[in-house]
Amino acid sequence: MKSLGGAFLRFSWFLISKQILFIAILMIHSGMTMEGQSHVAEPSLNLGDSSFLDGIGGPGFLTEQMNDFEHDGRITNSSGQTEPGSGSVNSVSGLSHVAWLAHQRVLGGWYGMEVVGTAAYVDAGSQGHRGGFGDLTVSPFILQWPEKRVFGIPIDQRFDVDFGVPVGRYSPTSNVNLSSNAFNVQPYYAITAFPKKRIETSWRFHYLWNATNDAPPINTGAQSTQAGQAIHFNATAAYNLYKGLWIGANGYYLKQITDGRINGVSLSNSPEQVGAVGPGMVWNVGHWYYYANFYQELGAENRPTGPKLVLRIEKVF
Repeated sequence: MKSLGGAFLRFSWFLISKQILFIAILMIHSGMTMEGQSHVAEPSLNLGDSSFLDGIGGPGFLTEQMNDFEHDGRITNSSGQTEPGSGSVNSVSGLSHVAWLAHQRVLGGWYGMEVVGTAAYVDAGSQGHRGGFGDLTVSPFILQWPEKRVFGIPIDQRFDVDFGVPVGRYSPTSNVNLSSNAFNVQPYYAITAFPKKRIETSWRFHYLWNATNDAPPINTGAQSTQAGQAIHFNATAAYNLYKGLWIGANGYYLKQITDGRINGVSLSNSPEQVGAVGPGMVWNVGHWYYYANFYQELGAENRPTGPKLVLRIEKVF
């Protein structure tokens, strides 16, 4: 398989790059009881954590460390307005990723698996703070196809099925948690294309399904909660400025497509959405990749919103 800057090409993760901040208070916006609750929050998602050259990969091992820094200055309601008294949330999260792709092929693609561990510190102001380990993400099935040409354009693509395992720090009596306390499934498809020499564009499309949380925060008064289904994608466009240096634009978009549920009852006007755009870069030196991505969120509904910085270091073997 072809390489960039002489390095054997990796597949650039991010299955569900957990930003790891599942904050229970965001599920109830301002500490409402069940009767007043209007939203069940989605778990932490890969919103902008995977970026440039995302669809490229080949047999071998990969290790990766990612850090996210977020300041969510406000929480929005279904109209996109700031929720009164919601306050701000500051968080730092770290994700450690190990992946493997075999030399053998299935359906024309190399198959493999991966595991992502997470840890975070979340400061939700007067609602409290918490640090520790978050949920685990496991993928027992990856298919990475070698480069093909479609109408003369080189493309690399991958399909992955990820499972979120709720092993992180969680307590029904806490306003701030590092786990969703519910399983989820997130298959995704990633593709990178090179429409012109020195130009790349990468896209990753996710679908999300959430299981039921049978022990929601006590102050909701609920017996069970279930976040709605959602779709989201990441996108990039970059120019190869110099050797292994790519600079360009990156963005993401999330749209919840079904209502959340409390005690099995759907919540109207509750789906989340948000978009974001910003500058980014990746620098490839030998077998190392260094990423930096900045995002400013736009059009948020029923979720916290603010700027986001992602720093990522990747090593391929």
